[in-house]
Amino acid sequence: MLSNPWGRPVVIVALIAAVALSGCSLLHKKKPTLAYAEAPVELLFNTGADNLDHHRWNDAVNYFHEVERQHPYSEWSRRAILMTAYAHYQANDYPDATADADRFIVLYPGNAATPYAYYLKAICYFEQIVDVGRDQAATQNAQAALGEVVKRYPNTEYATDARFKLDMVADQLAGKEMTIGRYYLRAGDPIAAIGRFRTVIDKYQTTSHTPEALYRLVEVYLTIGLPREAVKNGAVLGFNYPGDAWYRDAYRLLTSRNLRPATAPSQLYTPALLPHFGRHRETTISPPAYDVTTGATIQASASDGSGPALPPPAKPGAPPVKPAKPKSDFLHGVLGL
Repeated sequence: MLSNPWGRPVVIVALIAAVALSGCSLLHKKKPTLAYAEAPVELLFNTGADNLDHHRWNDAVNYFHEVERQHPYSEWSRRAILMTAYAHYQANDYPDATADADRFIVLYPGNAATPYAYYLKAICYFEQIVDVGRDQAATQNAQAALGEVVKRYPNTEYATDARFKLDMVADQLAGKEMTIGRYYLRAGDPIAAIGRFRTVIDKYQTTSHTPEALYRLVEVYLTIGLPREAVKNGAVLGFNYPGDAWYRDAYRLLTSRNLRPATAPSQLYTPALLPHFGRHRETTISPPAYDVTTGATIQASASDGSGPALPPPAKPGAPPVKPAKPKSDFLHGVLGL
């Protein structure tokens, strides 16, 4: 009887493959969904909103999906898309939140809540910004999306928050340019470094990185033997930031080469405030409340200082809607949450 010398390795390989496949199935495990059970649209929506208020994000998404599935042509279905996006955002599921917001924008471009869909999409990109040592694709997406909010809806509270975050995004992009410029300096490529520092001064001159960029230009121009350019950039630095630590360093560097700038360093110094990236739940605006019977916005959200938005009137025969709480961290004013 012939034996198979490869039998044991084949069995081992088969076992490893089976374990790997089972591991993949665990990694890609689907989120639990609701069994189909027909229910009134108001009950489904209010249950989803209640789950949202209690931070049960996945349960909220399931109920809002049921609203869309069981009542696809109702005003509640339209509202459910936006609430699903907000639930995904709160769960840090940024890709799904962005997809939901895009779907709302495509289906209802003229709706009163469409500005919020643009805003939520921008916030999703903003909260994915990473440190300057890594790829800044999310930063560039955030800049484009926040700019879209400001351009389309300049007089809204969404644009006000977007402008503030655009300043932070510019600071991040300037920081990326500075990181690359310092790398070129260490690598002995001053010409390439000059290009990066000039970009900061030309494109991001209002950011916290401008003083250092001007100092680095002073440093580089002295290194390559262009003292007049060094003095010129030192003068710009001293005129705009006389009390900054970078100007004090530039002043010492120039005077050590017998190049005396016109402005002496000031003793007054105010450190620049560095932007904080990541989750900004305390400043992110909640979805607007509106009457599902008309689709009209009822009142501005509480973030504009006017107080909680009023819940929409209940339809005849609909379950009673809970009164609005005095203050809530999530969705205050949305159907009485």
